[in-house]
Amino acid sequence: MADRRLRDRCPRPDAARDNRRVSEQIPTPVAELARRSRTAGRTLAKATRDVKDRALEEMANALGKAEDQVLAANAQDVAAAEEAGTAPGMIDRLRLTSDRVAQMMDGLRSLAGLPDPIGDVVRGWTNPNGVQVRQIRVPLGVVGIIYEARPNVTADAAGICLKSGNAALLRGSSSAAHSNAAIVAALRAGIAAAGLPADAVQLVPGPRSVTDELMAARGLVDVLIPRGGAGLIDHVVGNSQVPVIETGVGNCHLYVDADADPCTALEIMINAKVQRPSVCNAIETLLVHREIAEDFLPEAMRQLAAAGVTVHGDERVASYGDVVPVTEADFAAEYNTLDLAVAEVDSIDAALEHIHRYSTGHSETIVTDSQSAAQRFVAEIDAAAVLVNTSSRFVDGGEFGFGAEIGISTQKLHARGPMGLPEMTSTKYVVSGSGQIR
Repeated sequence: MADRRLRDRCPRPDAARDNRRVSEQIPTPVAELARRSRTAGRTLAKATRDVKDRALEEMANALGKAEDQVLAANAQDVAAAEEAGTAPGMIDRLRLTSDRVAQMMDGLRSLAGLPDPIGDVVRGWTNPNGVQVRQIRVPLGVVGIIYEARPNVTADAAGICLKSGNAALLRGSSSAAHSNAAIVAALRAGIAAAGLPADAVQLVPGPRSVTDELMAARGLVDVLIPRGGAGLIDHVVGNSQVPVIETGVGNCHLYVDADADPCTALEIMINAKVQRPSVCNAIETLLVHREIAEDFLPEAMRQLAAAGVTVHGDERVASYGDVVPVTEADFAAEYNTLDLAVAEVDSIDAALEHIHRYSTGHSETIVTDSQSAAQRFVAEIDAAAVLVNTSSRFVDGGEFGFGAEIGISTQKLHARGPMGLPEMTSTKYVVSGSGQIR
């Protein structure tokens, strides 16, 4: 009798499912997609490098064969965006060209040439009792990517997930719905041609509420990675039940120190602001030390105006050229356009304080010939990337030699900065012995 009471008090394992697995019981379209992803993920997790690399090559080939369909689908999305009055910077992110399709294909092929992180031994040792302990890299599992506009992310994310053994659930924005559908159809055909399950890459269609379903799919989706503006990222981080790797918006600063070389600073400024203003590693604020302002700012304002940049500045900056009066919101903004907040600061302390106040922790740059100023800037700035005498446009997985990146993480856990293949893995410990007991 006592034994029966004990069994009643201690539920069977299948009746004691914890909250981590509760989403497995939710009969939603997202749950069904996630289950298919988990099944595909088990196959990917044991796939050899040769098989995954062949799949990446086939994905690139299939994308090339489908170029006409992809560009036609993208033209629909761009036309709808223009009709809706979408900002030029966002349309630039949305637009695909033959060159950009070729870049997507090159990104997939470059991934095939990179080492496979799965199975790498992070560390290992043998205990005095002869038990061997190894920490090895393993896939994260099912990775959900929630992103806005840029359809090239579809190919980049799918390729990185596949190479790192992860199944990808891709939730793009409605503004790129036709583009993403055409790209994913091609990628799935390539994956199947290589003998892997096409469900290794799936698109999550549907209304905005589907995003919330994806965020609630704990136990089916292992991690979510949001890519987009502050609104999207804040919504996912604040509401997701699934663990999130936070990719941040880029309110990036360029500080021109008193000991900077003006010509170097001008070249870096123009490259970091103008080369492609719609991306997260473009600078949004220029800070200039007052001791160099008289020499630097007149030419800086002239070059910025010539490049079509609208300067948001105060009275001190206005004395060197045309400005729009700067506001508090301007210093906090990620413009993604040819707009730049500019301020003259009295010291490196003032520059550091300004950056600490407004930085999103993405990429921060100093131009200086002073080793002590550079060392202090590097030590005191809290950001995923800190640059000395070079453009913030280099903060990119491709430029770092990672191949295509999944995003730039601004959090401090697991991954920070450009996320390549190793950052798309977790680890597990493998403990081996010959019969030892504790």
